[in-house]
Amino acid sequence: MAEPENDPSCAVAHGEGEIRHQAAGRTLLAVFASPVAGFLLRYGLDLGYRPVLYEPDPDKAKAAAETFEVVDELPGLDEATEVVVTDHHRPELGPALRDVLARPVRWVGVMGNPRHAGPHVEALRKLGVPEEQIARVHRPVGLNIGSRTPPEIAIATLAGLLADRNGRDGGFEF
Repeated sequence: MAEPENDPSCAVAHGEGEIRHQAAGRTLLAVFASPVAGFLLRYGLDLGYRPVLYEPDPDKAKAAAETFEVVDELPGLDEATEVVVTDHHRPELGPALRDVLARPVRWVGVMGNPRHAGPHVEALRKLGVPEEQIARVHRPVGLNIGSRTPPEIAIATLAGLLADRNGRDGGFEF
């Protein structure tokens, strides 16, 4: 174990040393405007992500554009992109996920209650998306911390993305 005075993480926590965002160069794409998407993108910016909202509905996009980069077509998505669908009730769910899955994104997930079947599965099957592509979709997203409010859900989701990227399960075990 590193000595405290030689531990870069300890130095950063005390306001010393260089802060390097692990998410630098990564894009966080929230799909569909929602209260959770707003917090997710806001907190994602603090973590070093380039936050982008995909919103095909012009009225919903207009409201969100005052705060975030909003696109009505999926931008170039690559291995440095993490995608979170924040509304699984939208009619555009299937086509949006199909288009995301056709790209080499690092991670894709759909928010929703894990006790209910994810509507994205049937929507993707109807569009002819292969099962191995459907299996790439994470659900639920985030860590199980009992989150209930949009900011809590956003924090749990971002913590889950960080844990996944770092090869960790999350939790208090180190």
